[in-house]
Amino acid sequence: MKKNDRRDFLKKTLITGVSAMAMPAWAENAHELSMVSEEGKLIVPQNNGLRISGTFLDEISHDIPHQNWGEKEWDADFTHMKSIGIDTVIMIRSGYRKFITYPSDYLLKRGCYMPSVDLLDLFLRLAQKHQMKFYFGLYDSGEYWDTGNLSTEIEANKYVIDEVWEKYGDKYKSFGGWYISGEISRQTKGAIDAFYKMGKQCKDVSGGLPTFISPWIDGKKAVMAASGQLSKNDSVSVQEHEKEWGEIFDGIKGAVDACAFQDGHIDYDELDAFFEVNKKLADKYGLQCWTNAETFDRDMPIKFLPIKFDKLRLKLEAAKRAGYDKAITFEFSHFMSPQSAYLQAGHLFDRYKEYFNIR
Repeated sequence: MKKNDRRDFLKKTLITGVSAMAMPAWAENAHELSMVSEEGKLIVPQNNGLRISGTFLDEISHDIPHQNWGEKEWDADFTHMKSIGIDTVIMIRSGYRKFITYPSDYLLKRGCYMPSVDLLDLFLRLAQKHQMKFYFGLYDSGEYWDTGNLSTEIEANKYVIDEVWEKYGDKYKSFGGWYISGEISRQTKGAIDAFYKMGKQCKDVSGGLPTFISPWIDGKKAVMAASGQLSKNDSVSVQEHEKEWGEIFDGIKGAVDACAFQDGHIDYDELDAFFEVNKKLADKYGLQCWTNAETFDRDMPIKFLPIKFDKLRLKLEAAKRAGYDKAITFEFSHFMSPQSAYLQAGHLFDRYKEYFNIR
């Protein structure tokens, strides 16, 4: 063998040897490697949960950052929502303390700040453009969080409900319902009276448009957002939950049409027990049973970041097993949108689409 031929032979032998070490014995060519990559995705049954078909719109918040979107960004987000089957958007609250979403004559006279954009009009227009149903969230004065008293909410919303329906109700066909925005749990003083009065006024003024609430379950993760704790010891039992919420549902029936319990306050192995009770209670008292499938993570010390996909999957699968009527989320734009300020949100969007086979 000539010197140059020997050098070439050794080079080829070395390359072949390295390739053999790097390549598994069962994958002898690029085609087989490609097949392994394509098939090695989910190892759980796909499309096995209740799809999210509604989302809150959180533009007046106190514990997650604003993204400072204009109409262009909101329009793009509604397109992303629509692409995964969202047909309902809910303004989580029309105002919180002094910040408001629309130029309310009543609230401006009471010291609230003038918003730079009429977000209520914007959301109603975009909902109409994208053929979605819009739910209006009532005003939150903040007094309930300070004092536990709901009387201010009742009084302020007497005017807000009438004002909003007169200005926007007949103008937009997308105005499809009302969200009674007070976040309560069991034994909240005055909750039955407050929710019944506000719900009935919403239905009366709008010709019977549906209303819903989204309370929290007093589970082990029901701790204050400002707290450094992630869990507590004194959580409600399934039996107590059933008894207390049976009394509440009995008191608000006829004025509230649906209940979407927040699903993040109980542990994942408790989902089936609580969800079964929620559905049984809703059926008994003539309410629709929704779930508020939270897309933010309550298990981390950093509050709040997009949830791990498997946690969301477990919750949506439990909702489907329980026979829930609808899944909404808090909330798409921050925690699930491809254009969210959180990079992880776009990845959650992709994993969700893979799981539900959405192209």
